[in-house]
Amino acid sequence: MTERSLVVRVRDHVHGFLRDLHDQGLRVPVSKQRVFLQAIEAVGPRDATHLYWIGASTLTMSRADLEVYSPTFERWFGEAGTRPVPERELPDEEVPAPRGKGDETPFTATFGGEAGLAAGSAERERRPVFGPASEEDRAVLALLRRELRGAMPTVRSRRRRPGRRGPWIDVARMYRESWRGHGEIVTLRRRNRPRRQRRVLLLIDVSGSMKQHSAGYLRFAHAAVGCLDRVEVFTFGTRLTRVTGPLRAREVDTAVGSLSEVVLDAEAGTRIGVSLQEFLGNARYVTMARGALVIVLSDGLERGDCRPMQAAVRRLSLLGHRLSWWTPLACDPAYRPVTRGMSAVLGDVDTIAGVADLRTAYEQVQIMAKE
Repeated sequence: MTERSLVVRVRDHVHGFLRDLHDQGLRVPVSKQRVFLQAIEAVGPRDATHLYWIGASTLTMSRADLEVYSPTFERWFGEAGTRPVPERELPDEEVPAPRGKGDETPFTATFGGEAGLAAGSAERERRPVFGPASEEDRAVLALLRRELRGAMPTVRSRRRRPGRRGPWIDVARMYRESWRGHGEIVTLRRRNRPRRQRRVLLLIDVSGSMKQHSAGYLRFAHAAVGCLDRVEVFTFGTRLTRVTGPLRAREVDTAVGSLSEVVLDAEAGTRIGVSLQEFLGNARYVTMARGALVIVLSDGLERGDCRPMQAAVRRLSLLGHRLSWWTPLACDPAYRPVTRGMSAVLGDVDTIAGVADLRTAYEQVQIMAKE
């Protein structure tokens, strides 16, 4: 079979699946079908499970839609190996995966591979393994350390300090100096509220879809922790992990390599909403976001219901000074935030930037410095 004939076969199989969805009563708009096809092309499904969740996140909007989608998917692509479904009745925000035995031949013949037979649960423990930073990475990190401080937003300090100018008279200082001049006041001293750097909060996605970008993001976080004041870093996939402490190590490879001891959900599933709500549910963590520059480094491809993600991002936007979303997908000039998750939070995000590695992160820092 030639490459062209294989491409035609894949295309016809996917379009046949979409037509069958329509015949079964799931009326998917053309715009959502286009997003589904673009996601397949951009991400490249690894197996039936991966393809199932790509379709579920782009083609369905409710449990009713999923009840039509799941059996139709099984007829065309076979069973998707996923986490076990609990015995209790599932609430609205939990989306079940297809169950039962299906014909795995269509998926195997069309896309190749094991049809999801070797796919593991997205919930099992996975520790990240990162190679050493290249010479190019180290050069960009040096530039980042030089530019980051000047690019961060500032705020007036609450404490008054001695200054050459200011609206407040420094009476105590003038009184002390007057003793040297036999009670004469020679110079009028003032106090002001100098500017200081705002807090910075980095939330880094380490799920499977971000595997090739996580190392660059974490190296960027190491540079930020090393040269900025009041920086906090968290990773999330299926759970939330604070990694500020390990990233304080002086050497970048030592710092990033030590994360394998604390990050246990690398290259697994994605639960952006659940992770962000866990952050907001901790009173100590909430203070880290108040008045801060919040940067979320994620592709925004949420699994399941997007309402928790929407509510969490809205609250983060209200707490912080500015909320920026850095995604590798936006590096493509044709990118549009039309997935369910990103379209839901679009109104609460101040900026969406294309950042895929250290080089594009440095370019974004330069843009921030000019704002």
